[in-house]
Amino acid sequence: MYINFWYPVCTSDELDEVNPQLIELLGSRLVAFRAESGMAHLLADTCIHRGGSLSRGTTKGECIQCPYHGWEFSGDGKCQNIPSIPDTNLPARAKVDSYPIQEKYGIVFAFLGDLPEEERPPLWEISEWGQKGWRAGKPAVREINCYYERSIENGLDPWHNEFVHPSQGLPKIQADSIKFTENEWGTYFTGDFGELKKKASTAEELKSDPNELHAGSLYHGPNTLITDIHFNATNAFIQYGFEAPIDRNRTRLFLVNMRNCMMDPEMDEQVAIINARVADEDTVILEELWPIRTPD
Repeated sequence: MYINFWYPVCTSDELDEVNPQLIELLGSRLVAFRAESGMAHLLADTCIHRGGSLSRGTTKGECIQCPYHGWEFSGDGKCQNIPSIPDTNLPARAKVDSYPIQEKYGIVFAFLGDLPEEERPPLWEISEWGQKGWRAGKPAVREINCYYERSIENGLDPWHNEFVHPSQGLPKIQADSIKFTENEWGTYFTGDFGELKKKASTAEELKSDPNELHAGSLYHGPNTLITDIHFNATNAFIQYGFEAPIDRNRTRLFLVNMRNCMMDPEMDEQVAIINARVADEDTVILEELWPIRTPD
């Protein structure tokens, strides 16, 4: 089931200790908040008492307080205080659903399913994170008007590049070079691209060598996509995409971009612009696809 995977809910920077965040995910309304201790939490957004929206409330110590009658819920979803009946034993049913959290790579992830911890699929590990010779910018977040499976299939499709991505030089994959590798949670393909059909509008460090230019994509579970691009023998970009289906028409993408070139922190903005330009080219296509969902 789709719920039995890890989904990004917001960036770490979006979640401060003052303002809870409304999260729309898989057609559900949730609330993310950061407790006074710094821990991130995710709960159902609806107060069990009279249906108040917890995301319109406030953080109070280790709890979130409902804006309607002031009920306070801790990170495990249990009510810790009912102002109208102080100094009393709180009923066990005074609780809301809570969800396991991991905070990594500048992103808050949640597991929405009901599997016990030992049976949950793993969140993808970014092996380059924190390693010497690699740099990551801040996570890039994009909301696009398309069903998330359309976005995943776009990332796994090497044939669209020569028609959709002039900013990359309209690279054409060499069909006889494509190779596939399967693992427990997905499939990886890689292939050579050779000569570009036009000059790419990119940085000097990203100029490709037709003898070395190759790229690949891997999906991990239903909503994680990894794309690696090797421009030449030494320089590479790797993008880790964690997708959050809002509903059948909208998807929020959380992109972690790693690179082993253009390492100066002052280059972060230029790299972000390069990556955004490519994503914009895809978005134009994805938002006009019909039908909205991938045909069976």
